[in-house]
Amino acid sequence: MSSQRQGVLPRLPLPARVFRHGINLWPPFLGAGTRVTPDYREVDVMLRLGRLNRNFFGTHFGGSMFAMTDPFFALMMLQNLGPEYVVWDKAGSIRYLRPARGDVFAYFRLTKAAVARARKATADGARHEPEFRIPVVDGDGGMVAEVDKTLYIRRRRAAATEEPATPSARARPQA
Repeated sequence: MSSQRQGVLPRLPLPARVFRHGINLWPPFLGAGTRVTPDYREVDVMLRLGRLNRNFFGTHFGGSMFAMTDPFFALMMLQNLGPEYVVWDKAGSIRYLRPARGDVFAYFRLTKAAVARARKATADGARHEPEFRIPVVDGDGGMVAEVDKTLYIRRRRAAATEEPATPSARARPQA
């Protein structure tokens, strides 16, 4: 896949304050009652229990809890590595540990060591697939879910060696 199609975010110098306001107005988070306070090294996310994200049993809808954790490690890593890197979410899973009956919280921390590992692992053009675990906790600090995320990271190729951007220009497998 061409890194040209990753979108506009990698090319924008987006201050954390601007990002915070934008992500809090993003429809999936706005409708679910999710609130984000980022600075690209630390992101705190809160999901309020409300009518729009309550399931049949009166607890948090699991999809809302997964969505509250979905984009952050990829966005944080992308902003810390810079535009010369491609960063994607590769995989994610969630384990529900107990019903969430009130507001829930997830705290993301991206260490300098994790960023340094990504730079070192991709220095020769190889891909790097770090894994992160995010606990989702209730107001008392008790874990209600655990989310595992895997990222895909690599350095961008030089323009001369970039893959073709159009589907018709790509080689198609023979049937």
